[in-house]
Amino acid sequence: MRRCARPNGKPAMTNPVLAALAQARMRAAPMFARWCELHGVSSCPAAPADVAKFVTDCAALGIERLWPAVQEISKVHVSMGLADPTLGGVAAAAINDVAGIDPPRAWPAERKQRFKSLPHDLQIYVAAHEARREKEIRRAQNEAATARQKLAASQQPATQATEGTEAYDTEEQRIDKNITA
Repeated sequence: MRRCARPNGKPAMTNPVLAALAQARMRAAPMFARWCELHGVSSCPAAPADVAKFVTDCAALGIERLWPAVQEISKVHVSMGLADPTLGGVAAAAINDVAGIDPPRAWPAERKQRFKSLPHDLQIYVAAHEARREKEIRRAQNEAATARQKLAASQQPATQATEGTEAYDTEEQRIDKNITA
């Protein structure tokens, strides 16, 4: 394994423990390292566009296999004190294209676009949370509608009984008028 280098060709770190940790993590995520070697790009530091291209090229593997590799890319960079090339932008958009997680329906259009730039694990959390919230709202609305129907049904016989009594009273008054006249 070669040592991660900065764009100027100098080593990214001088601490041998951190370098060994980074190399171990790259061995644990050989998929991206091999892809980088095949395409002649640096795996560390990686450019967000290279991560996006990697995700797009390997989309057939599915998000279940790609997401752990993307997380390893992130861990390697963060552990070395480098910027994480997997966060936001083109990398997040490529991951979203593979994952196919739709933004919550209740969100306004401008926020739906922002949702697609969130990291994949956050998209999963937000989408699941919003789905549970929407389901609970629908359940509460259905319960309220059922309660309104029951209330209306219970008030209807009382109204009909009152109307019947008023009709009887009106008929009785007419008969009384006819008798007295």
